Amino acid sequence: MDLLPGQVAVVTGAASGVGLAMARRFAAEGLKVVLADVERPALDAAVTALRADGADVHARVVDVGEREQVMELADFAYETYGAVHVLCNNAGVGSGAEGRMWEHEPNDWKWAFSVNVWGVFHGVQAFVPHMIKSGQPGHVVNTSSGDGGIAPLPTASVYAVTKAAVVTMTESLYAHLKAEHARVGASVLFPGPHMLRTGLWESHRNRPERYAKERPRRTPYRSLDQWEAAMREAGREVRFTPVEEVAETVVDGIRADRFWMLPPSEHSDAQIRARARSMLDRANPAYLENFILD
Repeated sequence: MDLLPGQVAVVTGAASGVGLAMARRFAAEGLKVVLADVERPALDAAVTALRADGADVHARVVDVGEREQVMELADFAYETYGAVHVLCNNAGVGSGAEGRMWEHEPNDWKWAFSVNVWGVFHGVQAFVPHMIKSGQPGHVVNTSSGDGGIAPLPTASVYAVTKAAVVTMTESLYAHLKAEHARVGASVLFPGPHMLRTGLWESHRNRPERYAKERPRRTPYRSLDQWEAAMREAGREVRFTPVEEVAETVVDGIRADRFWMLPPSEHSDAQIRARARSMLDRANPAYLENFILD
């Protein structure tokens, strides 16, 4: 679809990182933007900065894991602007799970699924019927991750499982939209191809009490800076993809009606081939046997 001044975009997880970069990029195209995030101070700061640049934006504090809050977000967007053309279900968290899968706390899974999976589903249910009914061109972008959608990451299995679910959900959404001959497209976004400087590493700062940890962590939460320092000390190369490049991938993908918003990467391509080859050969997943999990 064409992105035109005056159209409306809704972005969840929009107070920082990829979500904020998408909001900025849409605003640069002349779109009106509704930002949603669970973290009020960061959300207020994002709105102030965008408005200072001349953007037409509004914001709502929303926990996407709560269906009613997402429904209220849709009501707010339509009451404010009268239409929604682009929906980016981008909000996501890391679970904070430790150890082997059989040692994980159920609340780690419940919280990650609440945001990363249910949050996407809530967004689809709240907005897509209105977008179809309008008869106008529209597009839905669901944020996944290479950790789950391209190759599973055993060191972050909860996160990877939720992001794999987003891929399948988006494939299903695409098929359903095509069956309805809707003027609404769907895409799954794989930010990257390298690490991103986002707040995902500090997701625990916004963890709701209803999903609280049941026992203290064995090791403290690490920040992205701490992880980067440890990797460099171990002699491993660390590369980062600017979030602005991810936002550009989204804008280009919407214009091209591209389902797989997947930046070119030899590493990712090799992972995709290894996984597909294992399945086609009915062979054990050798690509999962060399991870250092401790």
